[in-house]
Amino acid sequence: MEETAERIRLLAYHAGECDPKRCTAKKLARFGLLTLHTHVRELPRHAVLLDARAEVVLSRADRGQALDCGLAVLDVSWNRGTFPAFSSRHPRRLPYLLAANPVNYGKPWRLSSAEAFAAALVLLGDEDQARTVLSKFAWGDQFLALNAEPLADYARAGTADEVTAAEALFI
Repeated sequence: MEETAERIRLLAYHAGECDPKRCTAKKLARFGLLTLHTHVRELPRHAVLLDARAEVVLSRADRGQALDCGLAVLDVSWNRGTFPAFSSRHPRRLPYLLAANPVNYGKPWRLSSAEAFAAALVLLGDEDQARTVLSKFAWGDQFLALNAEPLADYARAGTADEVTAAEALFI
């Protein structure tokens, strides 16, 4: 359920490493749903950065920061495994979720940029914006169905500690 009509600004650094026909970040940018950057230094340092290497898990407590400064991803290839150096003041990882995209279907923690944004938006309390992001992909509804129970539990959690406790039930 959406808390407010205010939208969270979505940002992505695009490394140009993935197949352009399958790149979810580029597709979202074409629809005007996110701002694409070609240099990592263009991302706001105060944006909440979804980073698989972060120690702190994303939670509802990050909503204010995301509303004020945006939500960002580093759109790089999983196969290359190289993340650019970027100093974020608010790095956050997503909890355990399964990918529904055709490249990594069923694999945990291997989300596309669109799936990462959608999951983060659900956790931050904006399921409507998450559904808008996923509506651009044939498999979008499948992501929400595949992860319905964990997403619901994570969204109910108010703090990173509560999300981490909920995550332990699904790993």
